[in-house]
Amino acid sequence: MKLLIFGATGSIGRQLVKQALEQEYTVTAFTRDPAKLDIKHPNLKIVQGDVMDLASVEKALQGQDAVLCAIGAGKNGTIRSQGTRHIIHAMEKAGVQRLICQTTLGIGDSWDNLNFFWKYIMFGVFLRQAYADHVKQENYIKQSHLNWTIVRPGAFIDGNRTDTYRHGFPGTDKTSKLKISRADVADFMLKQLTDDSYLHKTPSVSY
Repeated sequence: MKLLIFGATGSIGRQLVKQALEQEYTVTAFTRDPAKLDIKHPNLKIVQGDVMDLASVEKALQGQDAVLCAIGAGKNGTIRSQGTRHIIHAMEKAGVQRLICQTTLGIGDSWDNLNFFWKYIMFGVFLRQAYADHVKQENYIKQSHLNWTIVRPGAFIDGNRTDTYRHGFPGTDKTSKLKISRADVADFMLKQLTDDSYLHKTPSVSY
């Protein structure tokens, strides 16, 4: 399977690239700055481009089988939503159907999973713009005609891939630790390539 990974030099993207190569996928890493990705592998192709440039997204999508999106906020407060909109447009044009996109725990029906700190301090004040951008990003995906899965992880922490995380818990759940390692987020996203259990769904992921 040929995978195109957006946000390949971010903390989740790097894990996606590394683990996908370990699982013998053919990987195209899409990044604005190829020098930031210090991974070498015969099955890895690094493509320079910007998700805000539709033409470069369309070019990178040619011949791909699936897309994993882990783009960050960057300096532009709407880069996640607008970049994802370009990715969706390019996928529909190229006939690439499978999209797995990372957003954040707390969007939509997962809001009540959060505690006071995350609801009113982090997303209420410090990350308000990022939260709003993720909401838009999810809306664009849900309105698309793609075979999508939206992955909503808790706060990222360092750590190894454990495969012992929880996923798909309801919005009423209050027992989540609201955190998960970047390696486990990537692990869960890659598992969606061979499992349709969460097709057109928004599973939360956390310890």
